[in-house]
Amino acid sequence: MASTSSTNADSPAKGQMKQTERIVMGGGPGRGGPFGGGQVGQKASNFKPSLKRLLRRMAPDRARIGLVVVLGVLSVAFSVVAPKLLGHVTDLIFNGLFGRQLGDEHLTKAQAVEAARAQGDSTFADMLATLDVVPGQGVDFGAVGTVLLIVLGVYVAATVAGWLQGWFVTDVVQRTVSDLRSEVEEKIHRLPLGYFDRQPRGELLSRVTNDIDNLAQSLQQTLAQLLTSLLTVVGVLAMMFWISPLLAVISLVAVPLTLVISKQVMGRSQGLFVDQWRRTGVLNGQIEETFAGHALVRVYGRLPEAEERFAEQNEALFKASFGAQFASGLIMPLMMFVGNLNYVVVAVVGGLKVASGSMSLGDVQAFIQYSRQFTQPLTQVASMANLLQSGVASAERVFELLDAEEESVEPAASVGDRVTRGAVSFEDVAFSYEPDVPLIEGLSLDVAPGQTVAIVGPTGAGKTTLVNLILRFYELNAGRITLDGVDIATLPRRELRDRIGMVLQDTWLFEGTIRENIAYGRPSAAEEEILSAARATFVDRFVHSLPEGYDTVISGDGGSVSAGERQLITIARAFLSDPALLILDEATSSVDTRTELLLQQAMAALRSDRTSFVIAHRLSTIRDADLILVMEDGRIVEQGSHSALLEANGAYAALYRSQFEAPVDAA
Repeated sequence: MASTSSTNADSPAKGQMKQTERIVMGGGPGRGGPFGGGQVGQKASNFKPSLKRLLRRMAPDRARIGLVVVLGVLSVAFSVVAPKLLGHVTDLIFNGLFGRQLGDEHLTKAQAVEAARAQGDSTFADMLATLDVVPGQGVDFGAVGTVLLIVLGVYVAATVAGWLQGWFVTDVVQRTVSDLRSEVEEKIHRLPLGYFDRQPRGELLSRVTNDIDNLAQSLQQTLAQLLTSLLTVVGVLAMMFWISPLLAVISLVAVPLTLVISKQVMGRSQGLFVDQWRRTGVLNGQIEETFAGHALVRVYGRLPEAEERFAEQNEALFKASFGAQFASGLIMPLMMFVGNLNYVVVAVVGGLKVASGSMSLGDVQAFIQYSRQFTQPLTQVASMANLLQSGVASAERVFELLDAEEESVEPAASVGDRVTRGAVSFEDVAFSYEPDVPLIEGLSLDVAPGQTVAIVGPTGAGKTTLVNLILRFYELNAGRITLDGVDIATLPRRELRDRIGMVLQDTWLFEGTIRENIAYGRPSAAEEEILSAARATFVDRFVHSLPEGYDTVISGDGGSVSAGERQLITIARAFLSDPALLILDEATSSVDTRTELLLQQAMAALRSDRTSFVIAHRLSTIRDADLILVMEDGRIVEQGSHSALLEANGAYAALYRSQFEAPVDAA
């Protein structure tokens, strides 16, 4: 990786402040107005392929998933057996109470049935014939207690199996999501810089954080629940047919109605969830951009517009979220309504069957429990559908990122040893950000080792693009660039960038000590090497005034040190990396004149004996350059030394006079 002082994700622009200013004054990339959120085209909902792709990612955990299924079967089996056992308890109690009411212990059950028929009560006689009663004998509490202990053991076993299943599900889901995060992280490093130019930062962050977190939560909550619910439906259905085929058929009438309702609601909610998460990314982009440029928003008086734009995006997200949650939330009450209707029918028909003697009271009680257990998993599946839809919608957005076109394939092996000379040649180079909008055409240039090359020109002339091409942040449309005679396209990017140091206008420091920030480009550097780099670049001067010296911890934005001191640290970082090629991109444009003198001295030490490319708007900083290139519209219109270009009285001379000569009063 190149030793750089800051990232340059918006490469066609000139850094975060210019990016922010462009947003404040005219809207960011891909937006139609100020403070836009960077909308990404909504991908058509494709539920099944995305779900299959998501499940395939769990293939390495087949053994754990198999264990989850086994534990789910055990948990459901124990849970399904329990109502039948409880129904037997009910029969024991009911039969005991009924037998006690018959009174005479010497009366047999057959005699009691015949007596009832003789009295003309055939319905009672039929019911009595099906009961396991002994006239005059009460409830057998010993048998009741035994069965209840068995039921307790069954429920404990079901709970333990369910707990173990949940543990393994959590393990599988978190492993899958962790691998997905790692893959996304690696993917981001393989994406070309142009991808980040087109992708709003907040939208990208939303995919990497919010969508993956939502996917994890959705899988965690639905995976085990769906498996358990489906197994419960099968187990309960088998028990229902065993107890009473007629009541089972009545209960099954609710299934088609349930499926129709679920299909209708899920089909509606899938698109709404995709829109919800897309708009979440849009709003994140809007917030991130506005906060990043908060000072400029206030300076230019655009706070009301920022608030208005936020309100619009927030309202759009509210409507999308409300629609998605409301549509998916309809499933639960509709399923409960269907379940209640089924419960009423089962209770009525079951009561008639008990009265007719064709079923025991305990079987009716068990069947009603099974009926509830049958509709409950269907309801749970329906209620989990909104979570699954939301998770798959997030998965689609993550897969879009994973499917994005990557940088060109790296060469298989390094070419040669580390370059130490720094000769750079551009040979008929052509490049454009957009295919139909050419930027650089037919550019040729030879830079000798150790030369300092200054690049000047108006904004948009292609200055930063030129050095980005050296770093292979973008690939050429035509021609080639060589480093010491070796085509950089044949060098692995990491090896190429290891030979290049870069200092940008926008300093980038991470949260850590000053020592760690200096050593960022070369972590293996010895303490004396770090101190030597700090002394050569004047960092040592101000570090001793800090309470902790080189161990002073600075925040990510470098808030504990001044802008000039931050820039000196980035120069020390580049100095320590000892690059063969150095790129300075307007490194002194945001500091005061006194600090600029220190920075110029530090950069002079940094440029010593190495090839340097210096991009500058302040022409006073590049007077001593060996070669000055004047660029306009992607072309080199002039080149030469400072004095020679002034004598030529061309584009460079015009730029120079515009900076150093007093304006003429037209009056």
